[in-house]
Amino acid sequence: MPSLKTLAAALCLAVTTSAVAQTIEVAAAADLAPVLPAILAEFQAKTGIATHVSFASSARLASQIENGGPFDLFLSADMGFAQRVIDAGHGTTTKPVPYAQGTLVLWERNDGPVHPINVASIQSAAVTSLAIANPEHAPYGRAAMASLTSLHLADAAKPKLRVAENIAQAAQFVESGNAQLGLISLTSAKTAKLSSEGSYIEMPPNSYPEILQGAVVLKGNKSEQAQKLLDYLLSQPVEDEMASRGLKAPH
Repeated sequence: MPSLKTLAAALCLAVTTSAVAQTIEVAAAADLAPVLPAILAEFQAKTGIATHVSFASSARLASQIENGGPFDLFLSADMGFAQRVIDAGHGTTTKPVPYAQGTLVLWERNDGPVHPINVASIQSAAVTSLAIANPEHAPYGRAAMASLTSLHLADAAKPKLRVAENIAQAAQFVESGNAQLGLISLTSAKTAKLSSEGSYIEMPPNSYPEILQGAVVLKGNKSEQAQKLLDYLLSQPVEDEMASRGLKAPH
């Protein structure tokens, strides 16, 4: 007959295994890092469904999913990488679901070289470095280059660029002083830390294509729970919460 110690160990293992089985693995674009953790905690408190999130550039996450990464929900920073995952046969739908719209801002530390900042600050001789996300990997990086080109600032900005892997790292570059200005997400600029350490202006919205962010529920044995999470993200209270943190509702 098994000892009490053996039974207790088996019960603990069963509970742990059950918890892991119920945990939704979320692949999330880096602009969601300041926003998503609190929302996921609220979701778990309401539903009992645990989540684990991995933040990276949308391109990197899409590649990981295509290579068999164990994710249940993909929250891309654009519709294109989300569609790529679907076209590769990993989605439960034929089109990604828009869940938010991002905003590109220009941010500067309080001890930066130009005050107050404006769009023309990018070409100021006092500014020698400008952080952006990698346009090849990050939708915000593509938006940054589109905005610079549209505003006829690309030539002045090119020798100043400090290219980060993703939009969260671009914010780190400028917050740490490794770049003087940064074209970053509004979600980063609105965090308590960056709000206290610097200021921002929104880039003209007509200077870059809208950053419409798309979600994909991925095929697997947890697609039902992943759909519940996506439905939660699309609910009005959560859309309002995300809007207050820098992500507008999709339109």
